[in-house]
Amino acid sequence: MQSLPIKLVPGSDLRESIQKVGRDQDKSGFVLGVVGNLSKASFQCPGRSAPTVLEGNLEIITLNGTFTPENVHLHLSLSDADCQVWGGHLEPGTFVLKGAEVLVGLLEHEKFDLIHHSETSEIKKARLEIAVMPGCPWSARALRMLRSLDVPHDIQTIDNDEAFLLLKNRSGLSTFPQIFIDGSLLGGYESLADFHSTGKLLDYK
Repeated sequence: MQSLPIKLVPGSDLRESIQKVGRDQDKSGFVLGVVGNLSKASFQCPGRSAPTVLEGNLEIITLNGTFTPENVHLHLSLSDADCQVWGGHLEPGTFVLKGAEVLVGLLEHEKFDLIHHSETSEIKKARLEIAVMPGCPWSARALRMLRSLDVPHDIQTIDNDEAFLLLKNRSGLSTFPQIFIDGSLLGGYESLADFHSTGKLLDYK
């Protein structure tokens, strides 16, 4: 395993920065350690329908989880100015305040797929893909729906012009999110919600 230190500047999105490491290195890996603080934290608490969002001078306590070139699964714990500890599933929209240093471990000869499923006997590629844009509220809603239903899905984060153009050529759409099932375009958030209302979305668990 290769260790790689990452220095994040003020304003960096913590989740997206780690996702970018997986894409740039084309490797899977783990978060080994972190120090730093945040100006804003967005995390999903168990049993809640929407992420919890905190703002202020927030100190990172732990960051644990895994990443691949296509996806991340990270859990964050942090302390607010009153030393109250918070934590949950790390969401986009978590921004570095003064700086942060993250140490990740990269797997040299092995990759794995992350799928959002509570119990699985084997690792396999999810049949549902979702392309999201950082900061897009409809992307966040779609992700919350899939996670709350425990439907396996692969995530593609679109954060540069090249990735956007490639996706637009594939789907013909310029809005987000974009959902694909078995490689075919389903549509955006409303299409996903309509598909769920038919009961068919649960067939992909």
